Amino acid sequence: MSTDTGNRRSELGERKAKHLEICLDENRYAVEGSDAGFDGVRFVHDAMPELDYGSIDTSVEFLGYTLPVPLFISCMTGGSEEGFAANKELARAAQRIGIPVGMGSFRILFDEPSLFEHFHLRPFAGDVPVIGNIGSVQVRDLDHRALFEMVKRLELDALAVHMNPGQEIYQPDGDTDFRGIRDAFSRLCESSPVPVIAKETGFGVSPALIAELIGRGASYVDVAGSGGTNWVSVESYRLSGEWAESAGDFRDWGLPTALVIAAAGHCGGKLIASGGIRSGMDAVKSVALGAALAGTALPFIRAVKSGGAEAVESLVSRYSRTIRSAMLLTGSWNAAALRAAPRWYTPDFTARLASFLRAVMGAVESGK
Repeated sequence: MSTDTGNRRSELGERKAKHLEICLDENRYAVEGSDAGFDGVRFVHDAMPELDYGSIDTSVEFLGYTLPVPLFISCMTGGSEEGFAANKELARAAQRIGIPVGMGSFRILFDEPSLFEHFHLRPFAGDVPVIGNIGSVQVRDLDHRALFEMVKRLELDALAVHMNPGQEIYQPDGDTDFRGIRDAFSRLCESSPVPVIAKETGFGVSPALIAELIGRGASYVDVAGSGGTNWVSVESYRLSGEWAESAGDFRDWGLPTALVIAAAGHCGGKLIASGGIRSGMDAVKSVALGAALAGTALPFIRAVKSGGAEAVESLVSRYSRTIRSAMLLTGSWNAAALRAAPRWYTPDFTARLASFLRAVMGAVESGK
């Protein structure tokens, strides 16, 4: 291993370890963004549902698999020893539950292939979707043949391409040149051996960009809106001086997840909801608004820290009970019926959604 490669590995490991430390210590670090918007979405209660609770079908189809519930473990960590261990516990939990699991960016494997086993989650999650993760800048800069070979070796069911310009520009030595990433994404989708998922990392994706990404070949768009982990806030705790102060100005930045899903939920089941999913109720509202499934990362990584795979299973069980109960109380026997179930919005959410839609239409009309 060259000195430069060793230094990069050491720097990445330190950075990822610090990220994990910041995210896990909620008493010292405030890393979650502003309201994701789900409190403004309400269901019309059905006091006489003609349903049997045990017969309600909470399953959904995703990447050729039948999932027992519309939940997944979103991409978050990797690159440090603690992160590698957490990923394996998350993969074990996903296998036991039957839900998809994502991993942190495997970018480092192109510099340090000896870390392969830390990203190879298939041995721990043999019967569920495993989703890889690479940055949009790496999609532009890497040889796609090498990227697809890594996808094959990792035995991935899908490749998530993360868009994180906010985090990158507040990361020492982060990427700051994003020119050409859209065309590179199109080229990737044209030849990828697995479905490609476009995903943000906590600031959301506008409805116009969602439509564009689907048009460019994305099988799904994970909106990853505001309300969950704010990665500029995470980075702010690693910075000092004017850099830290500037990063602090972005604590309320981004597009709330519920507003994005409500505005773009018509996109043919190609939306994934993440960003501020903190309960089974948030998840069931996401599906009702039009998402194929809902994911979260921070609650699961904190569960792993407190109690390993078993704690993750317990959390998913709680979310699943809420989903099934909400479906009964809306008279919804499956996900399709849930999406058609009557719902209403609080006045505040209605006003926010109307303002958001005006802003979205204005951006479309101006060509942005």
